Amino acid sequence: MRRLFLTGLCATLIAAQAAADTQPVNQLPSDLKTLPDTIDRALSEFYTPGMSVGIVKDGKVVYLAGHGLRDKEQGLPVTPDTWFRLASVSKAFTATTVAQLVDEEKLNWHTKVEDVLPGFRMADPFASREMDITDLLTHRSGLGSGAGDSMLWPEPSGFSRQDIVHNLRFLTPQYSFRSEYAYSNVMYITAGEIVAHLTEDSWESRLQNRVFAPLGMDCFGGDVPGYVLENRAISYGHNDERGIYPIPRNQLAEKGIVSAAAGGISCNATGMLKWVQMWLDEGKSAGGETILSEDAYNTILTPQTLLSVDDTDEEWDHMHFKAYGLGWRLMDIFGHKVISHTGTLSGYQTYVAFVPDQQLGVVVLNNGSNYGARGAVMQTILKAYLPESDKRNWIDEYRAYQDKQEEKYLARHTTPSGSGEVLLPQNTYAGQFSDEWFGLMTVYPEGDTLRIKSDKMPTLTGRLEPFEDHTFVIRWDNQNAASDAFIRYQVNVKREVTGFTLYPFTEREITNHEWRDMVFTVDKE
Repeated sequence: MRRLFLTGLCATLIAAQAAADTQPVNQLPSDLKTLPDTIDRALSEFYTPGMSVGIVKDGKVVYLAGHGLRDKEQGLPVTPDTWFRLASVSKAFTATTVAQLVDEEKLNWHTKVEDVLPGFRMADPFASREMDITDLLTHRSGLGSGAGDSMLWPEPSGFSRQDIVHNLRFLTPQYSFRSEYAYSNVMYITAGEIVAHLTEDSWESRLQNRVFAPLGMDCFGGDVPGYVLENRAISYGHNDERGIYPIPRNQLAEKGIVSAAAGGISCNATGMLKWVQMWLDEGKSAGGETILSEDAYNTILTPQTLLSVDDTDEEWDHMHFKAYGLGWRLMDIFGHKVISHTGTLSGYQTYVAFVPDQQLGVVVLNNGSNYGARGAVMQTILKAYLPESDKRNWIDEYRAYQDKQEEKYLARHTTPSGSGEVLLPQNTYAGQFSDEWFGLMTVYPEGDTLRIKSDKMPTLTGRLEPFEDHTFVIRWDNQNAASDAFIRYQVNVKREVTGFTLYPFTEREITNHEWRDMVFTVDKE
C-alpha cells in the first residue's frame, strides 16, 4: 500500500515542485540544506498529501514553502498561503484573547468563572465555586481527558456553545479539582464564552479585531470568505484497506464550528509566522503595536500545570521539565526553553514551536492524520538550530517509535467475542431513547437489522450487531469518526426494554470514556 501511495504522489508532485525549487535554502544552516527533500520524504512515509512549512530566525523568514498536494484528487499543490485548520494550536489564541481582557482590567486571572457566567456549574460543587479564569486554560478542571468531546465531534455538532457550558454539570470528575493534568476542550470553549460575554461580541469577532487584524494575519476564527475555499487543504485520513481518503466531515468549510475556541481556527503558514514572530517579540506586532502587555505575556508563558517527562523525551530531547502554561506547552530541549503546541484533528495535523534564546520560530501545517509527518519535520528543524542536540534521521526515528507503539497496542487489545445472539426479538430493542444532556438517540429496524442515529450529532449513525444477552455492538458507519461501541440494554422483570448505556468495544475495563456520563432511558414524549 505504501508503494502505491508513493507512485501516485510522485506523479502529482510536479505541480508542487516549483514552490520547493525556489526556497531560500541558502539561508538555512548546513544541516537543513536538504530540508525540502526531508519534508517530501516525511509526506510519503506518513501517508500525508501535503504540508506547509515556515521558519523565522532572528526576525527574518528563512524558509516558507508548500509541499505536496492540498487536493489529491485534482492534483492541486500546497502553497505558503494554503489554509489549514489549526486544531488545538487554536488554544493559544484563546488564551491571548482572555489575556487582553486582563490587560483591559475587565477581569483578572483569578476571577471566578461563575461571576462572569452565572449559569456555570460543574458536577463538583467546590469546582463550580472555585473555578477561575486560569483554571479554564490549564487542563486541571478535574474532568477526565476529553470529557465532553462527544458534544464536539464528529462534526457537525448540534450542540451550541451555551449547551456545552450548561452540560458541564453532567460530566463526572475523574480527579480532584486542580490535582491532575487532563486535556480539556470544553474548558477552552467556556473561556471563549467568557470573552464573548465580557465584550458583548462573539469570540471570533474579538479575535479578528484584536489579534488577526493588528498582526496582518489573513486567518479566521469563524466563518471564512469564499476565496479561502479556493486554496484550502482538503482533510485526509489513511488506512491499509482504503489508502488515502478524504474526510469531508472535518473539511475546512465556509461556516465556522462550535469548537473554534478549542480547535477551529483556519490559518496558513504565512499568517502563522507573523503569530510566532509576535511571541518572539514579546507581545509586539511587527509595527510595534502591543498585542499583549509584559505581564500578560509572562503569565501565559509561566508553567501552571506539571506534565510528565517520559523516556522518549529524555532520549530524544535530554528533557528535564515539561509543563502547560496558558495555551502553550513549555519544556527544555538540550537546555533551551522551547514553547510549542500541536493540533490534532482527523485530516489535519499541526505543530508550532518557538525558541526565545535562539530567536527561532517554526510552523508545520499538514492535511493528513499521521503525527509522524509533523513530528519528523519539526524535530529536524529544531535540532538543526540547537548545536548541542543529536543529529538523527527523524523520519526513521518516528517510524520506529510508531511501530513499537502499534506492537504495544495490539498486545493489550483483544477483540471481544460473544454468542452473536440476544435474548429478545431484535425489534424489541427498537425505540427512542433520551439522555439528560446528550439528547435523543433512535434505534429503528431496517430490513433484518437495527440501526441507530443521534439527534444532536447527525453523522453519528450505525448498525447494531447482536453480541450476547441484551447487548449489541454498534458498527458506526463512519469508522474514522467513532470507534465501535457496546450498547447494553436494561430490561425490567416484564422483559420490557427500559433504556441502555454505551461502552467502548473492548474487553478491558475502562472507567474514563466518552459514553460514561450518558444514561439513555425510553423517551416517553
